Amino acid sequence: MGLVVLLGFLSSCSGVTTDSSRIDERQRVDLIVEADHLVTMDASGTLLKDAAVAVRDGEIIAIDSKAAILGAYRALDSLDGKNRVLLPGLVNGHSHAAMTLLRGVADDLSLMDWLNNYIFPAEIEFVDAEFVRIGTELACWEMIRGGTTTFVDMYYFPEIIAEVVDRCGMRAMISHTVIDQQSPDSADAVDSLNNARAFVQRWQGKHPRITPIYGPHSNYTLNGEQLAATREAAMETASPISIHMSESPFELGYSRDTYGKTSIEFYDDIGFFAGPTIAAHVVWPTDGEIPILADRKVGVIHNPTSNMKIASGIAPVTGLLEGGVKVGLGTDGAASNNDLDMWEEMRLAAFLQKVSLMDPEALGAETVLNMATLMGAEAIGLGDKIGSIEVGKRADFIQVSLNDVHFVPTYDVMSHLVYVADEQDVVSTVVDGQVLMRNGEVLSLDTSRVKREAAALAAKIQAALAQRNSAGQ
Repeated sequence: MGLVVLLGFLSSCSGVTTDSSRIDERQRVDLIVEADHLVTMDASGTLLKDAAVAVRDGEIIAIDSKAAILGAYRALDSLDGKNRVLLPGLVNGHSHAAMTLLRGVADDLSLMDWLNNYIFPAEIEFVDAEFVRIGTELACWEMIRGGTTTFVDMYYFPEIIAEVVDRCGMRAMISHTVIDQQSPDSADAVDSLNNARAFVQRWQGKHPRITPIYGPHSNYTLNGEQLAATREAAMETASPISIHMSESPFELGYSRDTYGKTSIEFYDDIGFFAGPTIAAHVVWPTDGEIPILADRKVGVIHNPTSNMKIASGIAPVTGLLEGGVKVGLGTDGAASNNDLDMWEEMRLAAFLQKVSLMDPEALGAETVLNMATLMGAEAIGLGDKIGSIEVGKRADFIQVSLNDVHFVPTYDVMSHLVYVADEQDVVSTVVDGQVLMRNGEVLSLDTSRVKREAAALAAKIQAALAQRNSAGQ
């Protein structure tokens, strides 16, 4: 970094004032974002007051006091920080974005009943490229509004998802679902794997915010040979894999009956962990399996709301963390949540550990916020680029307003972010240096059009379901 940037950063840590008289002319940057409170989420847990961040070409180039940044840089655009907290954008490590259009279609059901008798049939009947476009736009709107800047997605028609992400400005890891059954865009496991391979080849390294990955569904919708083939395909391009793993008692029973092993033991035996793996849910790991996850550097994504709603169980998050596993947070799809609110996931993650362990000190606010930001980014393999506000990282961050009555009083900013804030408090969302939401207004999507198209498609789905139910009576 340059001398001015280095001096400014050191001043924020040591109290030394940057000598702005050395600067003949303020350097030009694209964006300056100010904050009354800056929560960096760096390794030292740095918290700054009256601070600002300078951004050029989507990269954070300076972090300092507001006075020092404004004295050193001239920006094309800026975000005021009065009564606002600046923190890294939230990382949603597991989602099925387009399923926003199936929100509420089938509630209060067990996982396998929900999947086999409602969701899989509904997807065959209703999901096509247009469904995925509208549903993903609706999801991106909800996530941008709530402060999520990066998400990991597993669904169908990934080309459409990627096009939506490109237009709306978010960052995403996108997978084509590999599954051994008829799906909206594939006939079986062979067909879906071929489609996944083609998607990865088309997008790999082609876009700064989009990472194509593989998405094998689970070990109960794919057999060992099919799972191994998916890993082999991923290894050809060093691509990560996202998969549902050790999610429910059904899966554990199925794995033991079919393979003679628990899910994680089975995956390890077939070499599935040979490359980067993002494991969603992981509710039922044994004490002996946690070291396997840590040794194989498997990133785990905890989905507390979905796990509770479908009664999958309470994941041993504290045990995973103590065992050295990187654990992030995810919402799952809106059909099993039923929203994409990462603030809710933070609170519930903390509360579930406290009550299940009968320990109010379990999974404190700072750890949970880390799971939603830096550790979440590390769990999905993007920790070197995002997850914290540090010089050299990409400019993915959000501003949270402290104006609502539930922030009065605010004694501990980090605690309030986890236990008080909600998605309505997010006022600005920035990804790769681009302002996607300013003062609560989403700029990168035509939200009126998205709402209109989603309502029209939902009406068709509702009418079809009503007709089917009527015919079945």
